[in-house]
Amino acid sequence: STIARTLMDIDKQIGMSVSVTTRARRPSEIEGVHYHFISQREFERLRASDALLEWAEVHGNFYGTPREPVEVAMSEGRDMLFDIDWQGAQQLQEKMSVDVVSIFILPPTMTELQSRLHRRAEDSEEVIQTRLHNSRAEIEHWREDDYVIVNDDLNAAFDAVQSIVKAERLRRDRRHGMFDFVQQLVTEVPEL
Repeated sequence: STIARTLMDIDKQIGMSVSVTTRARRPSEIEGVHYHFISQREFERLRASDALLEWAEVHGNFYGTPREPVEVAMSEGRDMLFDIDWQGAQQLQEKMSVDVVSIFILPPTMTELQSRLHRRAEDSEEVIQTRLHNSRAEIEHWREDDYVIVNDDLNAAFDAVQSIVKAERLRRDRRHGMFDFVQQLVTEVPEL
């Protein structure tokens, strides 16, 4: 989350997809900024009406990405950042493989992950233990992503993510108008 926030602060072409969740709001979280906190009934309604681009049950709570804001951003040519688990990433890759670039962020050690969860001081010990237990299974999905970063140094991890974004924007199939530009360029070649 820190990497995502820093990236958006620096790169105004990137918007954050704000997920819906049935999880209770943590004290530091702001409605509509970190998540849209909704009831399970509302979540089920969104899921049944295909209003979610992806969804998953994580640590006993439901999370999902509202479809409309993502489709609007993409139609305007903006990049969207998703801070989601492997289940949601898998669904996005299945639905939008050409448009998705996935990055798996790993902790340097499980001990450090535990320390980070405790330092955040927003979850009960029971929730932290559930997250740690589930993280082992989640980490097994690292091979499914395009890029993998070990977050042992926050600045280095951020630089790596920023480099990936820059490189992906330069891919020929992501460069809006590039095919037309090249076609125009070759027709301008002077006769020898």
